[in-house]
Amino acid sequence: MKPVRNSKNNKDLSKNFNLLKNQLKISNRVEKVIYAMSGGVDSSVAAALLKRDGFNVIGVFMKLWPEKYFSLAAQRTVKNVCSQLGIPFLVFNLTKEFKKKVIDYFLREYQRGRTPNPCVECNREIKFGLFFKRAINSGADFVATGHYARLRREIRNSKFEIRKLLIAKDKEKDQSYFLYNLTQKHLKKVLFPIGNYTKPQIRDLAKEFGIYHLVRPESRDICFIKGRHQDFLKK
Repeated sequence: MKPVRNSKNNKDLSKNFNLLKNQLKISNRVEKVIYAMSGGVDSSVAAALLKRDGFNVIGVFMKLWPEKYFSLAAQRTVKNVCSQLGIPFLVFNLTKEFKKKVIDYFLREYQRGRTPNPCVECNREIKFGLFFKRAINSGADFVATGHYARLRREIRNSKFEIRKLLIAKDKEKDQSYFLYNLTQKHLKKVLFPIGNYTKPQIRDLAKEFGIYHLVRPESRDICFIKGRHQDFLKK
């Protein structure tokens, strides 16, 4: 996992490798991070950066949809990326909870004539609800995700500090607005490894880490809908 040498772009990237520890004043001891991985380039590079920065990373794939609706390709991709990076791989089965908290909400809002935002609900109820709780209860020092967002440590007085949620360096990819529900309880235990990078830098890093060929094609669609919204709602 050594970076490519003699590259100006790589020199610029290398300055960012320890930003998380430096900015948030994380101790130098090996911290256990349970990380939610989707199989895309963003989450895969984030896992590689965490490992490179000296964290004890455990990659977790959240199974959110029954197999008759959900392709196992994403799960296999995460497993392959974890194998390439040399980190443990786990699966959290949250299909029942996802159906109740996100899918039912999505359908209910349409029935009421309102526009749902399933990504906000998924972050609140699943990623930073059930997943976060399970990870911390499993002994994780931190929980990490591949969101394009940043954190800043702010000291209010000698005995009190907070974490501030900031927009990502890449303004076009910023996802901080999906995370407005996070509290200090979450922010003090969460890491966003790619928030200080742009999308082109992430693609370059994927090639340097030797995982670019493993990741899934990018998608901006709602993760549980394949095809038209109308067809999903009818079904």
